[in-house]
Amino acid sequence: MPKFEFKKNMIIGMVHLLPLINTTHYKDNNEEIINRAIEDAKTLEGANVDAIMVENMGDSPLRETLKHEQAIMLAVIVSKIVDAVNIPVGVDAAFNDYKTSLSISKATGASFIRIPVFVDTVIYHNGIIYPKGASAIEYRKEIMANDVKILADIQVKYTYMLNQNIKIEDSAKMAEANHADAVIVTGSSSGDETPIDLVERVKRIVKIPVFIGSGLSESNILKELSIADGAIVGSSLKKDKKIENPISFELTRKLLEKIGK
Repeated sequence: MPKFEFKKNMIIGMVHLLPLINTTHYKDNNEEIINRAIEDAKTLEGANVDAIMVENMGDSPLRETLKHEQAIMLAVIVSKIVDAVNIPVGVDAAFNDYKTSLSISKATGASFIRIPVFVDTVIYHNGIIYPKGASAIEYRKEIMANDVKILADIQVKYTYMLNQNIKIEDSAKMAEANHADAVIVTGSSSGDETPIDLVERVKRIVKIPVFIGSGLSESNILKELSIADGAIVGSSLKKDKKIENPISFELTRKLLEKIGK
């Protein structure tokens, strides 16, 4: 499996999983869940994205850490995707389960993860989440997974800063100082355009790569990637931008053609 290496205009395509075992909307449909995930991954690879990130997006309402059953099924799916494609694969155990993401990566050959709450203290739908950056870096070393890259959100979507006086520049500097390999800037929710002024402010303050984390589309990709180093994209690659729909090859190609991929 290829390792994750940063490059300009990097596009990471999302594989949003259908609801997993022991979650609210799970339908006892394991074969469908697995097959959809593999099909989406192959579609993204065929459309020429640079990497794939697998996320248990269907498990709403998301908890800070995964249940045992979710984690096992996520590991199975990631393993199958790693075997099915020839581009780097990443893991996002949503909402903030860095141990599961890192463990699965170490076990399967996935090469990067996303940690939504890395250095901030935030309020989300289920309470307060405290930053996990230091713990994640220590755990990565503990399980000898230092080659797994960490993409860290700053002031992440779907949350509110507990201290709203902290500037995004401060979060960015803290993430870099705590050994994030890249930072992610988002809008307020999936599909919402990432404010370009926030991206510019973060780019001015850090030396590590800066990724767009929401709302990338045909209409804004040139503007966003004139500043950011890359983007993570999911909903705009689906019919009607509905998370539960499969990845569209045609929509993915239209997006990538805008930047000559």
